[in-house]
Amino acid sequence: MTIKQAYKTIIVDDEPLARMRLRSMIEEYPEKFEIIAEAENGEQAIEKINQLKPELICLDIQMPEINGFDVLKKLDYLPKVIFCTAYDEFALKAFDTNCIDYLVKPLTKERFVRTIDKMEQLSENRSDINMDQLIEQFNRQLKKTETSSIPVKVGDRVIFIRLEEVSYFQADEKYISIITKHAKSYILDTSLKKLEEKLPDYFIRVHKSYLINKKLLKEINKYYNNRFVLVLDDYNQSKITSGRSYYQEIKSLLEY
Repeated sequence: MTIKQAYKTIIVDDEPLARMRLRSMIEEYPEKFEIIAEAENGEQAIEKINQLKPELICLDIQMPEINGFDVLKKLDYLPKVIFCTAYDEFALKAFDTNCIDYLVKPLTKERFVRTIDKMEQLSENRSDINMDQLIEQFNRQLKKTETSSIPVKVGDRVIFIRLEEVSYFQADEKYISIITKHAKSYILDTSLKKLEEKLPDYFIRVHKSYLINKKLLKEINKYYNNRFVLVLDDYNQSKITSGRSYYQEIKSLLEY
């Protein structure tokens, strides 16, 4: 579907530079967007949105006192929403519905073009947003994002391994080996599935036996039979071959 008239738009973000950046991108498409107001906090946003009734809001999620979801809960009606967030894109896949898009900070023109393309394809008969479900998903992702270390028993001690130091996790029968980027190894008594549920989203499953830290991903090489060889930027320059059933997950890493 082609947008026939410009969306009346309100920008909501507590960071002046973020508002300026988004405004500069939006203003490049005057035939699609008309900025009618800005808000620098949740309280202003609620007042201006309820008063001006925009068709679209570009809404920061993380704001002090009143966050983006709290804003939506207090509106008289619900316009189209583009979330703006500093959270990793993979953490927001749950919000990628036919009526919501997200922009991950720092904002880029290339990503904004994809947002425009998506909005042009939206149906006017969109379903309502389940706000309770969105908040639950967001809080779950927030909890995972805040996890920074993992306890490991070593003899009579329990030490905490910083997750950013972990290169990958490898499942071996009932145990999991933790391999750090400095080539240290630890044993964890749990399953890879349970571990995956607790880890931040920069850890991704690439094989039934491997979870890797994508922050340390250095190189991806094509292999045969829909598999890849992943090279990590750790002490050993570890090479991990992905499983066939994880083809799409690896391909998503190649998209910009």
